[in-house]
Amino acid sequence: MSKDSFSQDLLSSSSQPQSASAKIPIIARHAVSDRAKQTLDLVERFVEQECIPADPVFHAQLGEGEKRWSTYPPIIDDLKAKAKKLGLWNMFLPKSHFKEGAGFTNLEYGLMAEYMGKCRVASEATNCAAPDTGNMEVLAKYGNEAQKKEWLAPLLDGHIRSAFLMTEPDVASSDATNITLRIQKEGNEYVLNGSKWWSSGAGDPRCKIYIVMGKSDPNNKDVYKQQSVILVPAGTKGVTVKRMLSVYGYDDAPHGHGHITFNNVRVPASNIVLGEGRGFEIIQGRLGPGRIHHAMRAIGAAERALDWMLARANNPNKMPFGKQLSEHGVILEWVAKSRVEIDAARLIVLNAAIKIDESNAKGALKEIAEAKVMVPQMALTVIDRAVQSYGGAGVCQDTPLASMWAQSRTLRIVDGPDEVHLQQMGRNENKRGREVMAKIEKQKQATEDMLRHYGVQAKSHL
Repeated sequence: MSKDSFSQDLLSSSSQPQSASAKIPIIARHAVSDRAKQTLDLVERFVEQECIPADPVFHAQLGEGEKRWSTYPPIIDDLKAKAKKLGLWNMFLPKSHFKEGAGFTNLEYGLMAEYMGKCRVASEATNCAAPDTGNMEVLAKYGNEAQKKEWLAPLLDGHIRSAFLMTEPDVASSDATNITLRIQKEGNEYVLNGSKWWSSGAGDPRCKIYIVMGKSDPNNKDVYKQQSVILVPAGTKGVTVKRMLSVYGYDDAPHGHGHITFNNVRVPASNIVLGEGRGFEIIQGRLGPGRIHHAMRAIGAAERALDWMLARANNPNKMPFGKQLSEHGVILEWVAKSRVEIDAARLIVLNAAIKIDESNAKGALKEIAEAKVMVPQMALTVIDRAVQSYGGAGVCQDTPLASMWAQSRTLRIVDGPDEVHLQQMGRNENKRGREVMAKIEKQKQATEDMLRHYGVQAKSHL
C-alpha cells in the first residue's frame, strides 16, 4: 500500500466529528501551513487508532522481571514502519533552525506533540521521544561533522537511542553550577569520574550514546564556564549502571532512569562537544525546547484524562445515588473547569512555540518558563479530577490515569523545578517596580492637576 492510500484510509476511517486541524485555536491557525494541517490530522488518527490501542500490547511484550530491561517490544518496530509510511518522522526539529528535520515550525510540531502526549508509544513510534529529541538537537546544532555522522545519523534514522546525563545524587542539581562529575584532559583523551542519576533512557538496550555534562575547569572564575559536554558511548569501560530508579513505583522499562557511575572512564578528546567550557551554552540550548516539548505532550495527557472522565460520568452501569455522574452538578463543574484550563494552557504553550519560531529558545525564556510551570500543574489538576471520578479504579492499573498522574508530576521537577523558574520570572517582573511606581505617581499627579482645573475635590467612593 502506498503512503497516499494508507494516509487516506486512515483519515477516512475517522469517526470524530471534528478533525484536529479544525480544532487549531483561531489565533494560531494562520501560522500553520496546509501541509502541517494535513500532517496534524494524520497524527491524530495514528495516535487514536494505532498507538493508544498499542500501549497495552507494548507492556505485555515487555515481560516480567529482568527481561523488562533486555526486551525490545516488537510492536514498536511495527508502529515505526507505519509512521514512516505516513511521513510522521522527526517532526520535532524546527525548520527555522535545522535542516535535518521534517520541515515544521515549533508551533506546528506543538500541535502534533499534543496528540502524541496521549499515550506511551506515539512519540517513540514517530522518533520524537525524549531524551532523543533534545540530544539530537544538541548534535545537530553543536556537533561537528564526525559526531553527526557517528551519532546523529543513526538517531535520526531511529536505529539507536540515547541518554542525557546531567543530574547528580550528591548535590543540589537544581543549581547546575553544583555538578561535580570531573572531566579531565589527559593527552588525547578525557577521563571522567563521578556519578549521575535520573539518566533517562539509559535502561533501553538500544541506548548507545550518553550526552554527559561535567566540570572540566572547576577553578575558572566564571562559574558558567567550568562545565563541558562530552559524548560517552554506552558500555565504555568504567561506566557502571548501578540501578534503575522508579517514578512513584513505575520503572518505565525498558526506557528507565539510571543511576550511573564513572570510574576513570576514558574517551577520545574528539568527543567533546563544541569545546571546553561551553557546557552551559549547550545545555540552555537543549533544555529550552525540551521544556516546551514536555508541556506540549502534557496538554495531550490532560485531554485524554478528560476523555476518561467523560466516559465515567456517562457510564449507564455506574449510577451513584440513582443518577449518572453527569447528572451530579459537581462533575459537570469539573468537566467545565477542565475544558477551560486545558484550552488556556494550550494558548500558553502555542504562544511560547511561536516566540521560539520568531527568535529562538533564548529569546523566549519567559514564555517557555510560563508554559513549563503552568501546564504540568493544569494536567495534574485535570487528571486528579478524572481519578476522583473513578474512585478506586482511578488509582489502579485498570485505567491509564494513575500512570499519567505520576508522569505529569515529574514535569514539575525535570528540566528545572518550578521554583527556579518562578524565582527567575519573579525577579524579571520585579524589575518593573520603579517604572510602575513612577507611572502611578505620574497618574496621581495628573489627577491632582485635573481636580484643580475643574475646581473639585476627590471624594471617597464608600
